[in-house]
Amino acid sequence: MERLHSASRAHAWGALGVAAVLVTAGYLFAANAHLQGGADARQPQDLLQLVQAELDQSARAAEEVSALRAEVDALTDAQTDVAPQVDPEVALIEIAAGRVPVSGPGLTVRLTDASANAPRPDWVTNDDLVVHQQDLQAVINALWTGGAEAMTLQGERVVSTSAFRCVGNVLLLHGQHYSPPYVVEAIGDPDDLREALLDSPAVQTYLDYVDAVGLGWSVDSEESLQLAAYEASVDLQFAQVPDGVEVPGVVDER
Repeated sequence: MERLHSASRAHAWGALGVAAVLVTAGYLFAANAHLQGGADARQPQDLLQLVQAELDQSARAAEEVSALRAEVDALTDAQTDVAPQVDPEVALIEIAAGRVPVSGPGLTVRLTDASANAPRPDWVTNDDLVVHQQDLQAVINALWTGGAEAMTLQGERVVSTSAFRCVGNVLLLHGQHYSPPYVVEAIGDPDDLREALLDSPAVQTYLDYVDAVGLGWSVDSEESLQLAAYEASVDLQFAQVPDGVEVPGVVDER
């Protein structure tokens, strides 16, 4: 009889153990399904989809910022009866920082991808047929070197904190995405700017590909360019010296 009870208890414990394993397995399957998500919970996995998702979010934020800026401007105008005197030095700083619209003579430079169907040498790859980030950087740097006073890329004012990236043949700049042709407008002496472009080794490399594979390139002198102001913030909110790092010439008074 005692052996019978022992066998019954063992059988009961065995059943409970199986049940516990099944419950645990069910929990793990449910957790895994939650993490993986169903068809409705999928998130973009490839780079272009991730970029587009970030751009959509940035566009929504830009709309909110634009609405708030318009409200601030309206309130400021309502409170200002007489226009304040502008310090000439402050005005120059605002121009250099891209905070005000400017106009003047200069150059318009256009770069675009080559036609994929045009005849080309056997060594050419698809990568050789598109405008790259370094090509735009070469043009912008050459124009600054040539004395450009203000500049835009795709109509966006280029300032000291501007950064752009290329994903395939899509340009990401200030939270927006652009496709070729890429247009750079620069205010300055047109002759000096044109000479600076021709003196740049990096621009010359691009011009070699213009001749070899048909990349697009044009430079036009302009009597009067109208460049819009840079609208976003220029504050470096996340740049700071880490704790424990000594900066030469700076005394820590903490």
